[in-house]
Amino acid sequence: MFSLAKLAKPFFVLAPMDDVSDTVFRQIVADCAAPDLFFTEFVNVDGLQSPGRPKLLKKLRFVAREKSLIVQLWGLDPANFRAVAEQIADGSLARELGLPIGCNFVGVDLNMGCPAKGEVKNGTCSALINNRPLAAAIIAATGEGLAGRLPLSVKTRVGFSAVDMDWIGFLLNQKLQLLTIHGRTRQQMSKVPANWDLIGCVRELRDELSPATLIVGNGDVTSHAQGVELAERYQLDGIMIGRGVFHDPFVFAADSPWQDFTPPAKLQLFRQHVQLFADTWKNGERPINTLNKFCKIYINGFDGAKELREILMLAASTAELLAILDANLVLQPAA
Repeated sequence: MFSLAKLAKPFFVLAPMDDVSDTVFRQIVADCAAPDLFFTEFVNVDGLQSPGRPKLLKKLRFVAREKSLIVQLWGLDPANFRAVAEQIADGSLARELGLPIGCNFVGVDLNMGCPAKGEVKNGTCSALINNRPLAAAIIAATGEGLAGRLPLSVKTRVGFSAVDMDWIGFLLNQKLQLLTIHGRTRQQMSKVPANWDLIGCVRELRDELSPATLIVGNGDVTSHAQGVELAERYQLDGIMIGRGVFHDPFVFAADSPWQDFTPPAKLQLFRQHVQLFADTWKNGERPINTLNKFCKIYINGFDGAKELREILMLAASTAELLAILDANLVLQPAA
């Protein structure tokens, strides 16, 4: 079994982000500066166990060179969590995705923190903070499916409408291999700064209730140095970064070169992203406008960047995007 405990501390994790952390973006991040662990987008187990399964499999696609990839699951039915966990642990899901024998995910994470209205209304994700019998059943069923073959973790928040350390204690009593804590309540969404003192309190509670559970902090981290400082201050095992990668694709590097990237270098990296997107989603599994949310990562910080972004975001195909980027690479002055 892949051992989370063997990771050097503090280890760094790319957060699960819907319509963001797909195989294309993970490969780009890995080429820039790879974290120790990657998470997939969050995938609904109830959908995976339904006729809609083929449409959801794109969220789980990965390539053989991707390492240390954890699947994040969400849903309602414990039986579906058990079935999908079994398919992940025995490698059959990876085979279905076209991966060779011996190439598999390294763990399963349960999404009990997403604050989106639709998921909460349906009783999933952060709504489980207020439904502990179902949360316990989901954790138990997933563990049964994994049968000790892969580690099980949970990502959550510090409470629903208010800070709720009883919820954290409940999760720690499930003896998870890893617990990721986002330093906000569900009600706070992302409207206030993440509270790292509370994340530190979680680590202290971990020491008391479940010393073997690794604690990962999440919220507002924008650099490797900041992550290291927070991990040391609060004695955390790991740091998860999500939106910080939009400000710096080298955010997981101890010494990021991003601030020294020239406009042509930024354009070239976006071109690499677009080309990989075109090569990966040849059958239109992902709409072209998916790339719009990445555009500002690369097209910023130089004269004409705003106008170029506006043009790029109107492109109707990857071929058109590549043509625009190539034309602008020719126009950009040499470094």
